[in-house]
Amino acid sequence: MTTPQLSPNLFAADALAGRVAVVTGGSSGIGLATVELLLDSGAAVALCGRDAERLDRAVAGLRATRPEARLFARTCDVLDAASVQRFAADSEAALGPASMLVNNAGQGRVSTFADTDDKAWSDELHLKFFSVIHPTRAFLPQLVAQRAALGDAAIVCANSLLARQPEPHMVATSAARAGLLSLVRSMATEFAPQGVRVNGILIGLVESGQWRRRFEARAQTELDWDAWSGQLARDKHIPLGRLGLPIEAARAILFLASPLASYTTGSHIDISGGHSRHA
Repeated sequence: MTTPQLSPNLFAADALAGRVAVVTGGSSGIGLATVELLLDSGAAVALCGRDAERLDRAVAGLRATRPEARLFARTCDVLDAASVQRFAADSEAALGPASMLVNNAGQGRVSTFADTDDKAWSDELHLKFFSVIHPTRAFLPQLVAQRAALGDAAIVCANSLLARQPEPHMVATSAARAGLLSLVRSMATEFAPQGVRVNGILIGLVESGQWRRRFEARAQTELDWDAWSGQLARDKHIPLGRLGLPIEAARAILFLASPLASYTTGSHIDISGGHSRHA
């Protein structure tokens, strides 16, 4: 199936003017696409990532295409609570308090129950939970204050369809993702009296550097990207017949983070091309 031609940002250029957004894992993929949409909607954006070189490349690209954008970037390990607290303080000093937080850091672990040892379990559970816990804890006071000032504040967590549709070859990640699903719901209930909404997205197969590397190492070298990824989508039984694009996930994040979703909390949007077997 041919990938659709996607128009530019669906939001007006000033729809989020006067608001500050924070995106963890914002230097590539879905995180970077989210940063671009937020900037194009008028928001000021603070982003972070662990890889300084990748972050510098991302920022250089953003400044080249959006020279007027209000942008702040720092290297930050979301598993280091002190590092995240410094990032929160520095971003507030640079841009002002945040009203939108996008928790996007984290990647999957390929392993079965038989070959996942205790350390691998501990590392994966720690990553999936504390990549959300630390930024949420650090930025929550800003979000509460901005909700009072602007009338809306939100947290969005990028999660995986594995949370509801586990795979045996990703047993630790599937279990951790299911836990994150519950954490989002718990935080949504707890933060609702403070006016802070918490939602998430469930991502299926989305184009990424990982899939591009697998394409480069493909056995059937006569297949181009569209043919190879289309076959992958068919093998995975994705009804739309293709992989998703980072911008398609980013648009769902943008909606949930913005006042357009002002009456939505504790929910998840499925971004899987119909791959989900659950209603």
